[in-house]
Amino acid sequence: MNHKVDLNCDMGESFGPYTLGNDRVILDYISSANIACGFHAGDPATMRETVKLALEKNVGIGAHPGLQDLAGFGRRHMAVTPQEVYDLVIYQIGALYGFVKAEGGKLQHVKAHGGLYNMAVTDAKLAEAIAEAVYKIDPELVLFGLSGSEIVKAGERIGLRTANEVFSDRTYQPDGTLTPRSQPNALITDPDAAIEQVIRMVKENKVATTQGTDTSLKADTICIHGDGKTAKEFAMHISSSLKEAGIDIQHIHKIV
Repeated sequence: MNHKVDLNCDMGESFGPYTLGNDRVILDYISSANIACGFHAGDPATMRETVKLALEKNVGIGAHPGLQDLAGFGRRHMAVTPQEVYDLVIYQIGALYGFVKAEGGKLQHVKAHGGLYNMAVTDAKLAEAIAEAVYKIDPELVLFGLSGSEIVKAGERIGLRTANEVFSDRTYQPDGTLTPRSQPNALITDPDAAIEQVIRMVKENKVATTQGTDTSLKADTICIHGDGKTAKEFAMHISSSLKEAGIDIQHIHKIV
């Protein structure tokens, strides 16, 4: 059986004067880029440069809206209402959409960042606010969300194409959620273990939890992170390992 999956990475999370650094190399090995929109990271110059490079590399471009929390890199949970979430998502997608349009490209998807993403995994009202914002801007956009999460369900209800996302370097709980970063076993630091987990998620639709049991999921797109010390090396390693395992890396539009 021939398997296929999208490979995405968070991008543009630096500040001017911007140097592409890891992003320039990683873009050679992924199919989707989630570009920060200025709230948790990034700035106008960084957005423009990252958009241009993604277009040059034929990588699908996604808006990566987060909470307005530069100091916490958007990872802290904040008391926000669904209306506030709707507004901040509209605002940030609009900002990136402008740069993509100006460079002659087309926005492919939206993936919430950090704390906003994690809160909306289980909070149906916040998830609905995100999905509504995406749909009203462009119902052709693909909404990324944690496999089986409220984000995916909200997107499906409103009529969006959705991509069930899995993580290469994070551990899982029995309910399918990610282990909180505040816990010591949240991250997978061994690249071979991360790749073994990814291949099983794509081929078997299962992942081992921190409790030793398996939980089911769907893997349309795999998230890798571009800000680690060995991010470039891991991007190359996971790309080659997926191909060796008979898994094709494809744009998300060819999968969902």
